[in-house]
Formats: sequence, structure tokens, C-alpha cells
Amino acid sequence: MFELSLQCPQQRVEDLSDALQALDSQSISVEDADALTESETALFGEPGMVPQQIGWRQSHLRALFATNALADSALQLMRDAHLLDGCTVHGTTPVPEQDWVRLTQSQFAPVAITPEFWVVPSWHEPPAQARHIIRLDPGLAFGTGTHPTTSMCLRWIATSGHAAPLGRVLDYGCGSGILGIAAALFGATSVDAVDIDTAAVEAAQANARSNAVTLHCGLPDQVSGTYRTVLANILASPLKLLAPLLCATVSPGGSLVLAGILERQAAELQEAYQPFAKLECSAFQDGWILMTARF
Repeated sequence: MFELSLQCPQQRVEDLSDALQALDSQSISVEDADALTESETALFGEPGMVPQQIGWRQSHLRALFATNALADSALQLMRDAHLLDGCTVHGTTPVPEQDWVRLTQSQFAPVAITPEFWVVPSWHEPPAQARHIIRLDPGLAFGTGTHPTTSMCLRWIATSGHAAPLGRVLDYGCGSGILGIAAALFGATSVDAVDIDTAAVEAAQANARSNAVTLHCGLPDQVSGTYRTVLANILASPLKLLAPLLCATVSPGGSLVLAGILERQAAELQEAYQPFAKLECSAFQDGWILMTARF
């Protein structure tokens, strides 16, 4: 495998990526050329909102080719077509063979939610102190326990599962199904796990089987009746739109648990939910918050 590396202005990224793909590149990565320098610029955005900028000032493109000849040929053809005008070519280098499976696995270690509750990839042995374990490998759907929003939700489930019955549970926007699985492990009487992404529904079903628990997985139109515990780890914008729907699904005496919210978004979430429930900040972690309400 050989890597062709070049640097280009943001407005050239799409055209060069298309050209590299047409010239038999097996993969293309785009990185901030100013990363780790004083000129580095972070990119932010949420679904439904126009980002402040769509790319970095300068981008570093890396294209992988099966042979050195293919990489050199692609480079020459792009030069002949003047596609590289205004760009900097760093050259072609061989890529050492690696055990990519082992390398990927090494990046995911067991995650402690509480001293006795752990999320453990299948290739690791559970820690000796673990009493509650979720077996989960990284996959197509969000939720491996490493993100602050997920870990705060899991910690709430573990704590509330001991303090009060979780009862019938709804995991809205279930992703990998990790929250629903946790609820089942901590005593939920039943769990509905729904997502708009069919790949997430399939992942949640597979992960539930791996953990020997039952989740009723499906699309959001599966939601019916009310639930003692409603969990939604999504993002602030969809959570605001879903306020009437989510609140309507919580039974009297039940709990609503929301995550995917930045600290600076707390007031706007409280305003959106004010007609239906009183949201409170229940946990903080790395700039993210967990918001809950009792009905």
C-alpha cells in the first residue's frame, strides 16, 4: 500500500477527492493542515443548523493506492490536468503492513461507569470488581460508554435502578442500545428501544442478544402508552422539538432523562420543556450535562 499526500485550499478538497477516487484510490482522508498549530480552527455544527464554516483553511489529503505505480500515475495525471495548481505535493510513501484489527481493538478498553458497573469490549476480560457488565464492541451505532453523555446516562440508570424501580423503559434514539441494555440489567420490567436509523435498530437487537437481555427494538412509531422511565440521549435541537412527545410518554411518578446537551444549552432546554416539566441539571461531565425531570 502507498500513500499519496498533498495539501490544498478548502475550496479544492471536493474536486481533488473526486479525482483521486476516479484514479483508483482505495481511500481518502482529509485533515486540518493547521492541526496542532496556532492557526488550527475547530469546526462546530448541529443537525439542522448552518455551520460557521464548512471546512478548514488548508486541508491535508492522504490517498491510499494499491501500488506505487498507481500513485505515481495518479499524481502525473492530476498535474497534466492542472488539478494541482495552488497545491503542495508532499509525495508518495509506502505504508507499513499492520494488524488493523488488533490496532483498532487496542483503542477500546473497559470503561468504568461505577466501581461495580463496567462496559467491556468482547476481547477484554471484565475487571475483578465488576458486578454488572455490558459486553459491547464499537460498531455502526452511537453508544460505547466512552462519551460523557452516555456515561452520565448509564450512571443515572445504575443509581436509580437501586434507589427506585425503573419499571417500563423507553430508550428513544437508542443507537447501539446501550442504555436500554443497562436498564434491563438494572431491573426494568420491559424496554422499548427505538431509533430513526434502521442500522441502529439492528445493532441494538444484536447487542441485546449478546448481553442476554430482551429489548423491543424498532422505529419511533413503535412507541405506545406511557413509561416509568424515558431516556433520550440525542442532541439539544431534536430534544427541543421532541419535548411534547417525550413528556407525553412519561407516566405519573416517572422520570425523564435527557442527554446530548452542552452546559450552555441548559436554559434553552428548560424553556422548551417548561410547559410540560421542570428540567433540572443532574450531572456535569466535560462540558456536557444530564437533565432530568420527575412527573
